Amino acid sequence: MSKRDKKKKDNIVLFPDLDQRFLEKGLQSIQEKSYYEAVSFFKEALSLNPTNSEVQIGLILAYYELGSLHHAKDIAKNMLQSGLGDYIHVLDLYLMILVQLHEYEEIVATIEVLLEEHRIPAKKLEHFSKMLDFSRRMALSTIKKEEGDENHYIEEEDNRQKLNLYSLQNSNEQMQCIAKLHHQNVRPYIEEIKGYLADENSSPFLKTLLLNILKEQEYDKEIAIHKLNQHLTVIPSELEEMGVQSQKDEIWSALIHQLEHEDPVLLEHIMVLLEQQFFLLYPLKLERYSNPVWAAGYHYVIQSYFDPETKIGDYMKAYEVDRKDLMGAIRFIKSLEEISYPNI
Repeated sequence: MSKRDKKKKDNIVLFPDLDQRFLEKGLQSIQEKSYYEAVSFFKEALSLNPTNSEVQIGLILAYYELGSLHHAKDIAKNMLQSGLGDYIHVLDLYLMILVQLHEYEEIVATIEVLLEEHRIPAKKLEHFSKMLDFSRRMALSTIKKEEGDENHYIEEEDNRQKLNLYSLQNSNEQMQCIAKLHHQNVRPYIEEIKGYLADENSSPFLKTLLLNILKEQEYDKEIAIHKLNQHLTVIPSELEEMGVQSQKDEIWSALIHQLEHEDPVLLEHIMVLLEQQFFLLYPLKLERYSNPVWAAGYHYVIQSYFDPETKIGDYMKAYEVDRKDLMGAIRFIKSLEEISYPNI
């Protein structure tokens, strides 16, 4: 490969058009309704090409489908401010998100400015004028209902609504129940959620789903978690974003360094396992061993599925790690697989 066929990022030589490959995989994941996976692919693409408007729109759509409306809104707003992508298309997405968030005053302010600046094409003028009238009416209606909504919220708290997660028959029913919380106020259910997160016998996968919703809804009080034999206390609103965990990125960089030219297909298989397991771990980190050890462990585990005769010594040498540490990391990765695969 010639020098002009290579890209460099942080001194790591990358496959040409790797951002486009991540974009394609993200779009495919959206088609398959694997939205968490899509977010991960789009973020990888953005790390390589931060100004790719197609990737940013894909990320908006994935967040929208997940119910992470504030994340989707922030990206769309930044695109509008930066002039990335087709302005009217991005504007339509932005306003659609604001409608879902019931932020009608923001819609009114946005459209009024665009009308004053004559930035709306003539063929779209009627569409945006109607949306402006609708949003003005809804904004007034929202103000009138605020007091009644507050009283209703207090009644919900007093009634102590229940999710009844333990009464559901299987993990799919539990996942559907939790998914509904993306579009509801999570606080009336907080005591039951706290109990589930603290229960050492409940699903670590479902705990991740619940924590992600609490973070999205900016829940800012301490919560105790018992997960994978570890106890910790967190404030959900302060947690690291699930899709951009720093340790995962460092392990991924070590794997790219070893495999991007040698075996990109194997690299993709490892990435899927890495994403699954960090989703399962969240907000925990892989402890005890260094990131190169964990990278070698993931490399070895996936390679051994294709070649049972693969030798552990090759990975000790490639990643410059200790045999005992590597064996420990491999055992832990395999133990996580037994938990994550039935749930994902």
